[in-house]
Amino acid sequence: MSYGITDPLTFLLGTIFIVLLPGPNSLYVMSVASRHGIAAGYRGAFGIFVGDTVLMLLSATGMASLLHTTPALFMVVKYAGAGYLAWLGIGLLRAAIAGWRQRAAQSGSMAATPVPDAARPFRTALLISLLNPKAILFFVSFFVQFVDPGYAWPALTFLILGVIVQVCSIAYLSALIFGGARLAELFRRRQRLAAAATGSVGGLFIGFSAKLANATLG
Repeated sequence: MSYGITDPLTFLLGTIFIVLLPGPNSLYVMSVASRHGIAAGYRGAFGIFVGDTVLMLLSATGMASLLHTTPALFMVVKYAGAGYLAWLGIGLLRAAIAGWRQRAAQSGSMAATPVPDAARPFRTALLISLLNPKAILFFVSFFVQFVDPGYAWPALTFLILGVIVQVCSIAYLSALIFGGARLAELFRRRQRLAAAATGSVGGLFIGFSAKLANATLG
């Protein structure tokens, strides 16, 4: 029984491919795990889980379509998200510069240099997830393609599709968290390497910010 899903296999394969694409969510979780350990990484992952769940609920109820029909609202959310990513990126670059200067004399841990919101990975990850209008529009366009309009219980269809997405996401984030934790062992011994990695992540966040700022409704 398909439960109103028009093409389950295609949906599963498409979800796996999309989840594997690099983005600010996955990059942030791996960065947190490498800096602050597995527990912090999972707090970040839970923030993404909650954020994506909210986006899927908005999509299922049709509320997310407001972004598509209200360009002004789209612009507000877009620039808010871009600004937040840029702020995180700049904070990481500043942390990288400070870490490079400290060298190994001050314990060599990436966690030694504070980063904006580093102590609150759940909140930061949740905001990164929610302040992404393109993600909302993605859920609208992607989910709808696999929902049978003639099925009597569309809410059940959306629930099953959402569970599939979240299971794939958690599995992938778990791999990143444990990979990041292993990197932390290397970073503790090599502070300059840790600083370079932090700076690279900061640069990527600024790049994500610029990409989001240039996003269109198209």
